[in-house]
Amino acid sequence: MLTRTSAPILVCLLMTGLNVLVADEKLFVAQPLTKPGEFTPGIEGPACDSLGNILVVNFARQGTIGRVSPEGVGEVFLELSGGSVGNGIRFNPQGRMFIADYVNHNVLAVEPGARKATVFAHEAGMNQPNDLAITADGTLYASDPAWDKNSGQIWRIDPSGKVTLVAKDLGTTNGIDVSPDGKTLYLNESIQRGIWSFPIAADGSLGKRTLLKQFPDYGFDGMRCDVDGNLYISRYGKGTVVKVSPGGEILLEVDVLGKSPSNLCFGGPDGRTVYVTEVEHTRLVQFRVDRPGLEWERTRQK
Repeated sequence: MLTRTSAPILVCLLMTGLNVLVADEKLFVAQPLTKPGEFTPGIEGPACDSLGNILVVNFARQGTIGRVSPEGVGEVFLELSGGSVGNGIRFNPQGRMFIADYVNHNVLAVEPGARKATVFAHEAGMNQPNDLAITADGTLYASDPAWDKNSGQIWRIDPSGKVTLVAKDLGTTNGIDVSPDGKTLYLNESIQRGIWSFPIAADGSLGKRTLLKQFPDYGFDGMRCDVDGNLYISRYGKGTVVKVSPGGEILLEVDVLGKSPSNLCFGGPDGRTVYVTEVEHTRLVQFRVDRPGLEWERTRQK
């Protein structure tokens, strides 16, 4: 396995129509963004809005959604009602925010410019919706683990809010994302440590799954895809984020300064900053990468 802690390179950034050369930018080197203890041990999410802020669950106390500036200044953005507690967060290209509410079996929605969450979809048959993936047309897929049974399932939530079970009898479903061409759904299983791919049919249903990569140790948590289809996966217990190619090859691994990374997203001015929610120190850390995240690119093509 190739493990890389830094990669000085020459990067050509396109800014306001001009090519600006940035020399010796350090890639894949994590640094703290927020102070320890600003979040609860339930720190999760995260996702970036159109202004570059990072939205993360459980800032200061459980049941909140925090908003952290790119400079690391945080605040309570909103309070969830009815005992709801968020987990995965996603944005669609129109700026609508979706939150997996694992307590009340909901997917919540926050409209652009609003600071109140409403129920977008509810399904009593959910164990606890955990993480979300979003397609180019706004369809959501939710991983749904049953931790006490080491099992899980996947739900599809249409743009209208209709909920459909699309895969069952899986391992502990956790990190989830969609390939750049929209034809493949990726899923990892925390306890079983497998990364799986599912073909996505035209109607949004899932075909037979294929094992992409099996790991021998540590757990999995959140997962995100970059514009090239590479998967960035948080390895809970090992304290790293691993980058895996669409073919299942381990490309590199990043130390994220704490043993318990729970999730991650892409952001920054060019989509090449990865933000990681880290449970051990209840903080956000960040590192620069070579290619933008897929969701970041899609939300800026509106």
